[in-house]
Amino acid sequence: MPTGSSPRLAAIVDALPLQPHSRVLEIGCGPGAAARAVADRLVTGHVLAIDRSARVIAQAAAASADHLAAGRMTLRHVAAEDLVLEPDEDPYDLVLAVRVGALDGRYPEVGARVLRRIAAATRPGARLFVDGGRPLQELTIPEV
Repeated sequence: MPTGSSPRLAAIVDALPLQPHSRVLEIGCGPGAAARAVADRLVTGHVLAIDRSARVIAQAAAASADHLAAGRMTLRHVAAEDLVLEPDEDPYDLVLAVRVGALDGRYPEVGARVLRRIAAATRPGARLFVDGGRPLQELTIPEV
């Protein structure tokens, strides 16, 4: 983990079933600490980190220059409920969301929209992890 990352975030990333080739979507990436930690574990894989806040995407970009230049990480300013893959973008294998209200039950209507967007952005058999377990819990991605 990069210096300054919390032990809680380190435990979350450690709990992910990452493979060197994983394609990972992080929803609500904030300043990008988890996305960088994930990218550090990838060899041929890629992490797309999204957030609805332009301010935190700018912070993530400033802190992630090496990961972005290496092509292991991409940032996108978009709300999860508005996420659409680019025409040439491959679907994702794994989704991570930490402290995302739409997926922790605080906003169920938005959560249903987010789950539909996740389903459209992932390959069959993809897995979705949110915080709140020990340290993660897995949610079911609906079929589209």
